Amino acid sequence: MIPKKAFFYPAAACILFLLFAANLLFGAVSIPFGEVLHILFGGDTEKAAWQHIILQSRFPQAVTALLAGASLAASGLLLQTLFKNPLAGPSILGISDGASLGVALVMLFFGNSFKLFSVYSFSGSLAMIIAAFAGACIILGIIIYFSGKVTNAVMLLIIGIMVGYLASSVISILNYYSSADRVHAYVMWGMGDFSGVSNERLPFFILCSAVGLFIAVLLIKPLNALLLGEMYAANLGIKVKRTRIVILLCTGLLTATATAFCGPVSFIGLAVPHIARLLSGSSNHTMLLPLTILSGACVALLCNLLMVFPGTDGVLPLNAVTPIVGAPVIIYVILNRKNIQYFN
Repeated sequence: MIPKKAFFYPAAACILFLLFAANLLFGAVSIPFGEVLHILFGGDTEKAAWQHIILQSRFPQAVTALLAGASLAASGLLLQTLFKNPLAGPSILGISDGASLGVALVMLFFGNSFKLFSVYSFSGSLAMIIAAFAGACIILGIIIYFSGKVTNAVMLLIIGIMVGYLASSVISILNYYSSADRVHAYVMWGMGDFSGVSNERLPFFILCSAVGLFIAVLLIKPLNALLLGEMYAANLGIKVKRTRIVILLCTGLLTATATAFCGPVSFIGLAVPHIARLLSGSSNHTMLLPLTILSGACVALLCNLLMVFPGTDGVLPLNAVTPIVGAPVIIYVILNRKNIQYFN
C-alpha cells in the first residue's frame, strides 16, 4: 500500500504546473487563452505586443519566480537545520541584508562603473552576483563564528538580527551620500520583483540556482545526521566542520542569486519550510527538502500572481504580497509548535 505522504510530490507537482501556467495566462494585459497557447507553441500572432509579453516578460518572470522561491525555501530549511532554530532564515539572520549591502555597494558606490557593466547583461549580472554572494557569505561567516561561541539559540538569533542592523546602517549611509537616481533605483530593487531577469540573463540565473539546489540535495544525508546532534553525526563519519562550510556556501549562493536578481524577498525562506513540515509531518530531509523546494516554487508563483490586479495596469511590490502568505504561517507555527516535527 502506498503511503499517503507519497502523494504530496505528484500533488505539489500538479499545483506547480497549474500555477506556472496561470502566470503565463494572466497578467495586467488580457490575452485570450488560445493566443497564449499559439504563441507558446511557436506560432505567429497578429499582435506582436502579445508575443513580446508572453515570451519576453511572462515566461522569464515565471521561471524566475519558480527558481527564486525554490532557492529561498531551500536556504531557509538549511539554516533552520544548521542552527536548530525554527525562526532562522536568510532575512531573519541578516543574510539577505549582507547580500543587499553587497548590491548597494555596486549600485550606490560604484554606480557609474555599474552602468558601464550593465551594457553587457552577463557582466552586469556577474557583478551583482559576486557582490551579493560576498555580502551574504560574510554575514553567514559571522553567524557561524558566533554559533561556536553562543550556545543559546535565542542569543544567536539576536546576534544575527544585530548584524543585519549593522548592514542596514551601512546601506542607509550609502543612500544618504548617493544621488537621487541611484537611491531611487536601489529602493525599487529593494521592494522585490521577479521581472528583473530578461531572457539574456535567464541562463545565468538558472545555472546559479540549479547549482545551489543540486548542492542542497547532496546535503540530505549530512542534514539528517545533524538533526541527531553534532557528536552523533561525527560518529557516523560526517565531517561536521566541512559540512558547515558547505551549507554556508550553498546558502550563500542560493540567497545571493535570488537577492541579486529579485531583491531581498521576505518571508519565503522563513515560512515555506514550515509549510513543508506541516504537509509532511516529518523532519526527515529525504522527504522534507524536495517538498520544501516544490512548496517554495509554488508560493513564489502564487505571490507573483497576487502582485497583479486583473484588468488593470497596477502591479504591487513583491514584498507587499509575501507577508500575506508568510505571516499567517509563522503565527500558526508559534501557536502549534508542540504538534510540529522539527529537529527530532
